[in-house]
Amino acid sequence: MVGAVQPAITPTAATPTATTPTGPATTPWARVFAVLYEPFLWVGERAGLRALRADQLSRARGRTVEIGGGTGLNLPHYPQTLDELVLVEPDTAMRSRLERRLRHGGLPQARVVDGSAEQLPFADETIDTLVSTLVLCTVDAPDIALHEIARVLRPGGQLIYIEHVRSESPTLARWQDLLAAPWRRFARGCHCNKATGELIAACGLVPGPVRRATWHGMPPIVRPLIIGQAHKSR
Repeated sequence: MVGAVQPAITPTAATPTATTPTGPATTPWARVFAVLYEPFLWVGERAGLRALRADQLSRARGRTVEIGGGTGLNLPHYPQTLDELVLVEPDTAMRSRLERRLRHGGLPQARVVDGSAEQLPFADETIDTLVSTLVLCTVDAPDIALHEIARVLRPGGQLIYIEHVRSESPTLARWQDLLAAPWRRFARGCHCNKATGELIAACGLVPGPVRRATWHGMPPIVRPLIIGQAHKSR
């Protein structure tokens, strides 16, 4: 129950602890990309994504975990009333910038851990809200990640997401396929043609309404967005 005294979140025996490195080794491009990430998204944020973040994250409650915390662009939009916020980020360069942002005015109940979406360092049914924004496109095994999300959510817990996805337009989808490899190299593992909506629908959570939107100000191959929630059955 949200607001009640809860036991501390502890890793399962089969998952890494918060101090166990799980992310990829830092490369020169990883460090450069972490620096360029926010400037690259600047127009897209101001053209509407920032408002979508604020609307979606206003629904977060209780113990909240964000996978792929990145550089912390979601931080200003979380409710101050959260019991706890754990930001999971596997990339060393991104995590460094996230920790710095948290030290300079982040939420007092927030902390950063090194971990991957495919192996979340939390016990079963200990999380009220799981947040994924523009993350599942970069996960090598998103089906495993989504089943991990279902595992850690409490009964009645919620997944809140904003993800860019494969286009419903055959023409744009073909361009996504053609440019998938170079985009993946540039964007550090991002799959611009991933059908994430279908994966969410098949992960065992109860899907809620899904809204489609356009990520204005960004390259066309990453403009198609889905915004929604899914819940774990009680």
